[in-house]
Amino acid sequence: MSRSLTECKNCLQQFDSHYPFCPYCGQKTDDQLTLGVLFNNTLSNYFSVDARFFKSFIPLMVKPGYLAQQFVKGRRLLYLHPAQMYLFVSIIFFFLFSFISRDQADIIDSQIKKDIERSERYKDSLDSSTKLKGNFDFEKSDAIPDKELAGSSDVNILKPKQSTGGSFLDFKITEMEIDSMISAGASDQDIYKGMGMTADDGFFKKRMYKQVLKFMKSKSGGSIFNTFTDSIPLAMFILLPIFALILKVFYFKKGRFAHHLVFSFYFFAFVFAMLTLIVIGNLIWPNFPGWLVTLMVLSIFFYLNVGLKRYYEQGWVLSFVKTNMISFVFLSLVLPFAIVIMGLMAFLFY
Repeated sequence: MSRSLTECKNCLQQFDSHYPFCPYCGQKTDDQLTLGVLFNNTLSNYFSVDARFFKSFIPLMVKPGYLAQQFVKGRRLLYLHPAQMYLFVSIIFFFLFSFISRDQADIIDSQIKKDIERSERYKDSLDSSTKLKGNFDFEKSDAIPDKELAGSSDVNILKPKQSTGGSFLDFKITEMEIDSMISAGASDQDIYKGMGMTADDGFFKKRMYKQVLKFMKSKSGGSIFNTFTDSIPLAMFILLPIFALILKVFYFKKGRFAHHLVFSFYFFAFVFAMLTLIVIGNLIWPNFPGWLVTLMVLSIFFYLNVGLKRYYEQGWVLSFVKTNMISFVFLSLVLPFAIVIMGLMAFLFY
């Protein structure tokens, strides 16, 4: 008796036609594309991920190290993949955080505007005092000595700064003089020259001069802050494997690097989940208690301690010591360096 074969439209493998699903890839044999099929697949795929997320979220929050332990043991379809969990939670956090960062950027721009107005009023008062001095002939005994006048900070603020050669950017003119050149319509090249930029300066130094002038023209610190916050997701994605590398150093004989990376994904997912709760609290409760924020932040350290103890199966005392050492290395060395780099990059590319 001859066998009736059919070909899978997905993987192009042949199999017995009486099979309702392809034995090679699992696609339905007679899968006609209709609106019902289209929306049914979409909804079923979404809710299957959604169900795994909620099935994973509670253990993530209340059982430190459990999900990583289960994933390494091979239970990888019951719970959400560690990378998926991290991405899902971090996206929610940065979406909600954008509301706070936008308001913070507006506050920064508002403060800069107030400082500029205060500086302009101060400049006008200096101009007025200068005119008065020119209109009256002071007696020698009542006049301010030239030496004292030369040392006055109010006068020096309008004088060119002498390059000391001790800093990366040695500006030869003051902020007020830069503003004056901008108001007078001077070209960027003339302003760069006045600031002290030379043709021999490298790309990085020239970029710094250009960004300083850009800031002087826009007077927008909020845009720099927004660029900084926008770079946080990428920075965290880089910091995560560094954290896993630190775990590898402290738990050298406890599995491959991938095992430490799994724990790192779930741990940082918890960190972002906790930060999300803090952001939600601040959004819905303007006077969100500071002591509660402190407790929530401290819970991250407690979570890491319990998670390391459970995942690596070591004693409480040893786990506590390693938790402190890992936290110190990451928070004191790695994170500050990353923040400095992020701040510098934000200024260079805002």
